[in-house]
Amino acid sequence: MHDPTHDYAVNLEWNHGRIGQLSSPELENLIECATPPEFPHGVPGIWSPEHLFTAAVSSCLMTTFLSVADHSNLKIEKFTCKATGTLAKQDGKWMMTEVHLFPELTLSPGEKEERGLKVLEKAEKACLISHSIKSEIKMTPTILQLELH
Repeated sequence: MHDPTHDYAVNLEWNHGRIGQLSSPELENLIECATPPEFPHGVPGIWSPEHLFTAAVSSCLMTTFLSVADHSNLKIEKFTCKATGTLAKQDGKWMMTEVHLFPELTLSPGEKEERGLKVLEKAEKACLISHSIKSEIKMTPTILQLELH
C-alpha cells in the first residue's frame, strides 16, 4: 500500500518588468513576486523567490511543530520564527546555501523547557520542506516560560 500523493497547484502570470503574480485555484490570496533588488532590474519591496524559499522552510517548521506539539500534548502560548536564507555561489552557481531558523517558543505555565526544546528539535528533523532541499538548515531556538502571576 502506497501513501497517497498530494499536488499543490500554483499559477504565475508575468505583469511587467521583473514582476509577476502568484495565485492558486485552491487559495484566495495573490502574492506579487519579483527579481530581488540585488540582481539587474530587481525590484525592492516585493516578495522574491528567495524570500518565498526561506518562508517555505520557516512555515514548515511552524506547521510541523504545531502538529508534534499537539501529539505530545505540549501546551504553548506563542510561537514565532525569524529566518534568514543565504544566497551564495557554490561551484560557480547561485543557490540558497543555508536557512537559519530562530524559533521563539513561549510555553504555558507548568511546561518544562527541556520538553519544549525536544518537541521543537523533533519538528525540525521531521520538516518535509527541509528534507526536500539541499540547503543546510540551522536552528537557534529560544524557549520562554510564561509565569503565573
